[in-house]
Amino acid sequence: MATTLHDVATLAGVSIKTVSNVVNDYEHIRPATREKVLKAIAELGYQPNLSARSLRSGRTGVIGLALPELSLSYFAELADAVIRAAERRHLVVLIEQTGGGDRAREIEMLSSPRLQLTDGLLFSPLGMDQDDAALLEVPYPMVLLGERIFGGPTDHVTMRNAEAAKAATQHLIAAGRRRIAVLGVHEGERVGSAALRLQGHREALEEAGIEFDERLMGPVDRWHRLDGAETMRAILASGVQFDAVFGFNDTLALGAMRVLQEAGLRVPQDVAVMGFDGLDEAKYSLPTLSTVDPGRDEIADTAVAVLADRIENRGKPYVPQQHLTTFTVIARESTAVS
Repeated sequence: MATTLHDVATLAGVSIKTVSNVVNDYEHIRPATREKVLKAIAELGYQPNLSARSLRSGRTGVIGLALPELSLSYFAELADAVIRAAERRHLVVLIEQTGGGDRAREIEMLSSPRLQLTDGLLFSPLGMDQDDAALLEVPYPMVLLGERIFGGPTDHVTMRNAEAAKAATQHLIAAGRRRIAVLGVHEGERVGSAALRLQGHREALEEAGIEFDERLMGPVDRWHRLDGAETMRAILASGVQFDAVFGFNDTLALGAMRVLQEAGLRVPQDVAVMGFDGLDEAKYSLPTLSTVDPGRDEIADTAVAVLADRIENRGKPYVPQQHLTTFTVIARESTAVS
């Protein structure tokens, strides 16, 4: 026989209503009473009937997280941060992948029947752009992530891409580097991570009086290690001189660093290497990779908090807000000054 609320109430010496209030996280419960009930729940192995609870409350306790692809370490680590932030608020996360920039799949995701299993959605598009902003007008709580759409009809949590990239370039310039190759450029992009990071890079060069050289730009289609490695080989083969590399994400930078070392170039003595994203693996490369932590944990915690608030106040009018997180330049061995 399954353990019931009555069983828990009897063991804890409280009413069934009190047990129900604890299970539903009602805040006006004395700590000692809550502790007794939770101890009884643990001892009996009681499992709340989530289906019945969702029918009563109109909520599932589940939020959706739609990301381009978990094979990119940034999105995998972001998903982990979102799950941890959700757990602190007693929420479960349902993760969907949208195909690494497949616009059609992203648009389809916005009306997916699986969203009926959730109370709201954290959405990070990569294929959609500013012209698709109106499609974000959805009948459920949603918080936008990323840099593809600004000023849309929903809350937006994002990083300071241009300012962080400017700081990364300034870090290289302060280390005495003047010929900085850039990996991750998206040719023709007007809005997005690549465009914003290139903007910040160019601002740093201009302020330092360093001429921008188009030959140092490394265009890529995707931001994987393979792309960083292949683009680095192309720049080396071109014969253009450079003394630093700025990868628009850590994955590109790690791919490039491998190619530099294969070519007999020393990092950082011959070429300094800078990444972006603050991935955990950057701490363990050889040499360790300097990078920018764009505030990933803050992005996750803020996004979950904002979404939880919109779920709690669903139906009430609100003005969409943009939340910008803080960043940190992390100097490691790959840009060290000897």
